[in-house]
Amino acid sequence: MTYQELYHGLCTRLHRAGIENETLEARELLCKAARLSREQFFRDRMGEAPAAAGEAVEELLQRRLSGEPLAYLTGEWEFYGLTLRVSPSVLIPRIDTEVLADLAITEGRKLPKPARILDLCTGSGCIGLSVTAHVPGSEGILCDLSPDALAVAEENVRRCGLEDRVRCIRADARQRPPEELGQFDLLTCNPPYIPAGDIAGLDLTVRGFEPHMALDGGADGLDFYREITAQWKNVLKPGGLLFYEVGIGQAEDVGAILAENGFSVHTCRDTQDIARVVWGRKLQD
Repeated sequence: MTYQELYHGLCTRLHRAGIENETLEARELLCKAARLSREQFFRDRMGEAPAAAGEAVEELLQRRLSGEPLAYLTGEWEFYGLTLRVSPSVLIPRIDTEVLADLAITEGRKLPKPARILDLCTGSGCIGLSVTAHVPGSEGILCDLSPDALAVAEENVRRCGLEDRVRCIRADARQRPPEELGQFDLLTCNPPYIPAGDIAGLDLTVRGFEPHMALDGGADGLDFYREITAQWKNVLKPGGLLFYEVGIGQAEDVGAILAENGFSVHTCRDTQDIARVVWGRKLQD
């Protein structure tokens, strides 16, 4: 059987299972199973596939049909032009989160150099790495409570070639910040914001595979916003910027939390016209 025949068979079975983007998913699963780059697949697709590749494809396909996300099967995902390592220890980067990254980059480029950037609840490091990579002369600190998540973030620092500008530090976003962190010009955060009672109703690909530690935002989904804003605002310099990703319907409440803690309040909508980012400038110490 050729790689092309394996690919078409995958497309058909994924489509029948109701999986969207079946052509993309089939290509990524086949490349993972056969240890091919995308370029090699397109170049050699008419070549004979070894039996081991067919067996590996079948194993990955069954895992995908059981609900396991594609990103965890391939072990990597693209975010803001960066190809990042992902694992079940971290959330899979979403296209919606690029709205936050893009806005933070735009505002970060206006800051005096060298800007210091802090990314809390960093997970894979996708936000902090993309902002640091695209704000010239900046340096970044990526913080997470999970040692496993930090290990993924550290690997992504190396993947992005940012070892000289980015450090990973274990820290609890719900506790006071370590004094040795110093002060920052810009803070980004995509915290857990799903109300605890809603997690059981999430899609299987999320509730069954992504880390609940990165999902559960407390009874109303706002616990992290309250605690981070109150306890971490003093790591920002006067005039420093704070950017949050928020869930559907949370923008007004998160804006009120920022205002209560001495920040200006702005919102930014995603491609679905949902208020996805709430951000502000620190107006007072």
